[in-house]
Amino acid sequence: MKVTEKINLLKEKQKKAKQMGGDARIEKQHKKGKLTARERIKLLFDEGTFREINLFVKHRSTNFDMSNVEINADGVVTGHGLINGRPIFAYSQDFTSRGGSLGEMQASKICKVMDLALKAGVPIVGFNDSGGARVEEGIDALKGYGEIFFRNTRSSGVIPQISTIVGPCAGGAVYSPAMTDFVLMVKKTSHMFITSPYVIKTVTGEETTFEELGGAMVHNSKSGNSHFACESDEDAIEHVKELLSFLPNNNLEDAPYFNIGDDPQRICPKLNTIIPDDAMFPYDMKEVIKEVVDNGEFFEVHEYFAENAIVGFARLNGRSVGIIGNQPTVLAGCLDIDASDKISRFVRTCDAFNIPLITFVDVPGYLPGLNQEWGGIIRHGAKILWSYSEATVPKLTVVTRKNYGGSYIAMCSKHLGADMMFAWPSAEIAVMGAKGAVNIVASYRKKIKNAKDPLAMTEELIKEYEDAFNTPYIAAERGYVDAIIQPSETRMRLIDALEILATKSESLPPKKHGNIPQ
Repeated sequence: MKVTEKINLLKEKQKKAKQMGGDARIEKQHKKGKLTARERIKLLFDEGTFREINLFVKHRSTNFDMSNVEINADGVVTGHGLINGRPIFAYSQDFTSRGGSLGEMQASKICKVMDLALKAGVPIVGFNDSGGARVEEGIDALKGYGEIFFRNTRSSGVIPQISTIVGPCAGGAVYSPAMTDFVLMVKKTSHMFITSPYVIKTVTGEETTFEELGGAMVHNSKSGNSHFACESDEDAIEHVKELLSFLPNNNLEDAPYFNIGDDPQRICPKLNTIIPDDAMFPYDMKEVIKEVVDNGEFFEVHEYFAENAIVGFARLNGRSVGIIGNQPTVLAGCLDIDASDKISRFVRTCDAFNIPLITFVDVPGYLPGLNQEWGGIIRHGAKILWSYSEATVPKLTVVTRKNYGGSYIAMCSKHLGADMMFAWPSAEIAVMGAKGAVNIVASYRKKIKNAKDPLAMTEELIKEYEDAFNTPYIAAERGYVDAIIQPSETRMRLIDALEILATKSESLPPKKHGNIPQ
């Protein structure tokens, strides 16, 4: 065979392998509002930069007449390319090819790009669209999942791992996304669950739907298994690109710097009047965040889960930062089980990838209640203490209003290693609120008991306590607050602090790993 004939043969084989499941199945995929595996890859990477690996890999199963079944690319597209000029590895399961089912060779393809991403020190993005394990391959398929999980764990905290759920993801398949750093789901077309509605009905008698059991909004608002709910495959891909812009290639690098033209010395006069005069009135902490960060651009993570806490990415003078805040408009900003998990996970993710932490505090305490206590608020709440204490990146804290009791310690206080702690004049840093204190302090109770007008005396003592203790000044006297600042100066002070701490170097005691509360 001549060289030209060999080249033509290669082209024919490439063309055939790229046909996926055929026109009929591709059309069916499109009718569901879904892109194909190759269309997703094409949209993800900069034009012309994707290089496919292992296009010609085939399964080698002979069970159930599988020797006569051909699955193009074994149901997954793998390779590398550039996203906004940065190198990235990716895999995209092909539902049109045998339902994207995972067998031994598909798993080996995924593991190969995971290994290469770790060796190269660059992020990996996965598109999950699969009917699950390829039953015909039996234990070999299960082995494949195990090897993927092993690599998820070894890569954790070294390179960013992003999972995009763009179709079904069931059974053992769900554990890989759960072990990655970020999970994105597409509304109405993506589903995650351990057991299907049919199995649940058979075992427990409960009736449910795929959407009710494991749809995008369920996992974004109830379980917290997903970080983003996207409108379409295209929207999910844009989310992935934006997310990557805040993350470094690996744990030894810093996130990309973007100078987007916002004056680092910009004053924020709106913040001087954003706190209500009545401490019982809420305000939106997101407005505070957007006033402070570059161009008001805040990329929120876990937007629909534990909304009493806020986490997300932004930039300050072009530097990527992780933002954490309490949300006074939801549960008065109290910390509960879900908020504790949400904050601690985000803090650890930022710390793993050298992203400084900015914490905006307005928290009256941990949420009281039997369900919280029985649900383990002690161990969940301890995760916040652990995560902030463990973090060695620059840590800056701004107290806007309430900052009471145990939650004062938890929200990145000086005592958990905050490098700089700022407080607004409206800050109330104390063991508890004035009303609670008046009912507990013995001398106050005695005065109320002996007063001719107990109600008037109570009000007088509340004001006395507020004036004496519910201020930032005692904490400042002790050095627990580094500066009491005008709210309008917040952006400027945070940027100055970040610049001076850019060379911060801190390490943890030598150990195999800590044992975080679960």
